[in-house]
Amino acid sequence: MKKEVLKLKVNPEIIDWAIKTSGWEIKDFLIKIDVNEDVYTKWMNKKDNPTINQLRIISEKTKRPIALFFSLEIPEEKPLPKDFRLNPQKKGKFEKKTIMAIRKARKLQSILNELGENYLGNSFKDLGISIEDSPHDVALMVRQKLGIDEIVQRKSKTAYAFIRLIREKLEKEKLFNFQMSMPLGDARGFALSDNFPKIIVINSKDSIEARIFTLAHELGHVLLGDTEIGTPDLGDTNKNEKWCNGFASSLLLPPEIANLIFEENRGKLTDYETLNKLSKKYKVSKLMLLYNMVKLKFITSLDYEEIVKKYNKKEQVAVRKISRAGVSADKRCLNELGSNFISIVADNLDKKTITYSDALDYLSIKSRSFEKLIKRM
Repeated sequence: MKKEVLKLKVNPEIIDWAIKTSGWEIKDFLIKIDVNEDVYTKWMNKKDNPTINQLRIISEKTKRPIALFFSLEIPEEKPLPKDFRLNPQKKGKFEKKTIMAIRKARKLQSILNELGENYLGNSFKDLGISIEDSPHDVALMVRQKLGIDEIVQRKSKTAYAFIRLIREKLEKEKLFNFQMSMPLGDARGFALSDNFPKIIVINSKDSIEARIFTLAHELGHVLLGDTEIGTPDLGDTNKNEKWCNGFASSLLLPPEIANLIFEENRGKLTDYETLNKLSKKYKVSKLMLLYNMVKLKFITSLDYEEIVKKYNKKEQVAVRKISRAGVSADKRCLNELGSNFISIVADNLDKKTITYSDALDYLSIKSRSFEKLIKRM
C-alpha cells in the first residue's frame, strides 16, 4: 500500500515572491529543488500543494521562515538600495549572495532598532550635509570628529589595524558598519540610510585597502542620506558618486598631506615600488593615490588610465591571494559584525531583554562559538 504524502496548503503567491526576491530565476530554482514546471504551475493555480519536505527546502533556499508561506498576504519590504553601479546591463539585477547580504543588513538594522540603538550619542546626527557642500570641507570636519590625523594613520601598523580603528570610531558614533561577502563584480559596498540606525556594509572579499576606501565612500553616502549600492569607481560622473569619491579621498588622504608626499617622490611617483610604499604607509589603495595625483595635477588623466591598466593585473592577483580559509566562527563573527554590535547583543542578553536563542540568531552563530566569542571580546 502506497504511503500517503502530507501536503501543506500554503499561499502560492508567497512561494513565487520568495523565490524571485531571493535572486533566483524560477527555472533555475526548480532544478535546484528537483521540482518540474508542471508541478510548480499546479501550485500556482492552487491545484496542488508542496509536501512538507519541499516546503522546508524552499524555505532553506530562499532564507524565509516556513511560517511565512502560510500568510494571506505578501509581506511589505523596503525596496533594494538605489543602484549606482556603472554597468547599465546590470541595473537593478543582483546576484543571490548580494541580495542575501542586503536582507541580512536589513535584519541587523531592525535588531538594532528594536534594541533601542538608533541615534543616541551620534554626533553626526542632523548635520544637514548636502551635495552642494564641499566634500573636502566635510571630510576634514569628519576626520577631526573621528580623531584621525596623519600620526594616527601612520602609527596603525597595518591596513587591517587602520580599518579596525575607523570601524570602532564609527561604531562609537552609532554609525554601524558590517563586512559581508558578495560577488566583487556585483557590489563593493552599500549604505542603508532610509531607517534607523543607518548602516554601512563593505565587501569582505575585496582587498583591505579597497575596503578602507569603500568604507569612507559609503560613509559619504550616509552623510548625504543615500540608500544605495555600488562599486565605487574613481572615474564615475554620477554627482553623488563623484561627491562621495571626493569625500573619501580627502578623508583618507587630505590634499595638504598628499601634496607634500607627492612632492617628496616627484620623478618616481608612478613606479610600482613608490605606490606600494605609500600605500602601506598611509593604508590607502594605489588607485586612490593615483586618483589624488590627477586631482592635484601631478599626473594627467591619460597617465592615470595607462598606469591603472599596467598595474591592474598585479592588483587582481594580490586580491586572489587573500586567504579566508581556516577562520574560526567566533573570529568571523567579530570581523563581520564588529565589537559594538556584539556587545549590544551580549548586554541585552545579560539584562534578559532577549533570550539566549535570540542572541545566537542575531549573531548567526552556534552556542559553542558564542562562548568563544565572548571570551575573545
